[in-house]
Amino acid sequence: MARHIFTGFGFGPIQAGLFVKEAFESGNFSRIAVAEIDRRLVEAVKANAGSYYVNVAKADSIETLKIDGVELLDPGAPADKRLLMEALAQSTEIVTSLPSVNFYESGGDSSVASLIAAGLSKGRAKGTIVYTAENNNHAAEILREAVARKAGGLSQTKVQFLNTVIGKMSRVVDDPAEIARLKLKTIAPDIQRAFLVEQFNRILVSRTCIAGFTPGIGVFIEKDDLLPFEEAKLYGHNAVHALLGFIGALKGYEKMTELTSDPAVMQIGLDAFLTECGGALIKKHAALADELFTGAGFENYAQDLLERITNPFLADTVARAGRDVVRKLGINDRIFGTMQLALEYGIGPTNMAIGALAGIAVLMKEAQEYGLPADLHCDDWRRLNAAQAKKILHWVWGGKTCGQADAPIKYVLNAKQPLRMLIRQ
Repeated sequence: MARHIFTGFGFGPIQAGLFVKEAFESGNFSRIAVAEIDRRLVEAVKANAGSYYVNVAKADSIETLKIDGVELLDPGAPADKRLLMEALAQSTEIVTSLPSVNFYESGGDSSVASLIAAGLSKGRAKGTIVYTAENNNHAAEILREAVARKAGGLSQTKVQFLNTVIGKMSRVVDDPAEIARLKLKTIAPDIQRAFLVEQFNRILVSRTCIAGFTPGIGVFIEKDDLLPFEEAKLYGHNAVHALLGFIGALKGYEKMTELTSDPAVMQIGLDAFLTECGGALIKKHAALADELFTGAGFENYAQDLLERITNPFLADTVARAGRDVVRKLGINDRIFGTMQLALEYGIGPTNMAIGALAGIAVLMKEAQEYGLPADLHCDDWRRLNAAQAKKILHWVWGGKTCGQADAPIKYVLNAKQPLRMLIRQ
C-alpha cells in the first residue's frame, strides 16, 4: 500500500530523471508534487494530465520512460501554493534539486527554506527526510540551518536532512535538430525541451536514522560518512570530466564521444584519475575498508566513468563539460583541489596540470565572456610565464593563496610542452 508522499523543489533533469522517476517506479508514493517556477513548464505538464517523459541514455540505445501522476506546481500561483503546502505538511520525503545552495533562502517568505519550514511546522508525517541534491558537500547542513531559523527549531527525531552524492550525468536538450537527431521525446507535447539522463543509478546518501522510518525510495545506497565519496566525485568524476572538456575544446572537438578516437587524451584522463586522484584518496581513506578506496575498486570506478562520459547516446558536449571555467579552476575546486590533494600525499599532479593549463587557455580565449581584466589578457597560452600565471590564478582564486605554495603553478607551467604536443596530434 502506498503510504509515502513526495514533494520536490526544482524540476530539472535530476529531479525528473532520478528522484521523481524512482518515487514513481517504487509504487510507494500516494502523491508526488514538485514546485517549479518556470510557468511554461508547469503548464505543459499540467496540460499533459500530470505526465512527462524522460529519455534514458543506455550503453547501446536511448529508452524513453513515461512518468504519470505528477503535480507540477508554481508556488507563485495562489492555488498551486495551497496544494504545495498541503503536500509538504504530509510529506515523508522532500527533495531540493536547485542550481545551488544559494537558492535556499532567495525569495523571502516564498523561499524554499521558508516553504519547507512552514510545511514541517504543520507536519503530520511520523517522519520526514529531506534530500539535498545541490552540488555542495554540506548542502544538508546549510538547508537545515536555514529551515530551523525560519521555523524556530526543528524536531531532532522526526526530521532529517540528508546529503547526496549524485554521479548521474544529465542535461536538458532544447535544440529541435538535436531532439530530432537523437529521437528524444520532449518533456510534454506543449514544450520543445527534452530530459536526457544516463542510466547510471548508483546514488549515495546519508544514512537515515529516524526511528522506525523506512524511505519510500529504496534504491539509494546509504553511507555513514559521505565525505570520502563526495571527494571521489569532486576530485575524480568532476575533475576528469572538466579536464577532458578543456583539452577537447583546445583540440576543436564538439562531442565528448569524439575523445574516444584520441587515445593520448583519454590516457591523460585515466592517469589523472588513477594515479593522482585515486592514489591520493586511497592513501587518505584506506582505513574505511571500502572497496572504492582500493587499487582495483578505483580502477573500476575510473574505467566505468570514462565510458559513461563518452557515451554517444548521452551525447554530452565538450562545451558543457568545459563551461564555467572560472568556477572549475577555483582554488579548492575539481582541478586545483585535486592537485593540492595529490601533492599532500606526495604525488606529482602532472596530468591534472595539463587539464589546468588547458582550462587557463580556455579562459584566455574567452576572456571577455568571463570578465578577465584586460591587463591579464594573454594572446597565447604557450607564452605564459610564471608571473602571468600567478596573476591570472590570483584573480580566479579571488585573492586567495594555495595551501601548497607555488607548487601547483610550477606544475601548470611544466605542462606547456605536453599540452603543446597533445594539441599537435
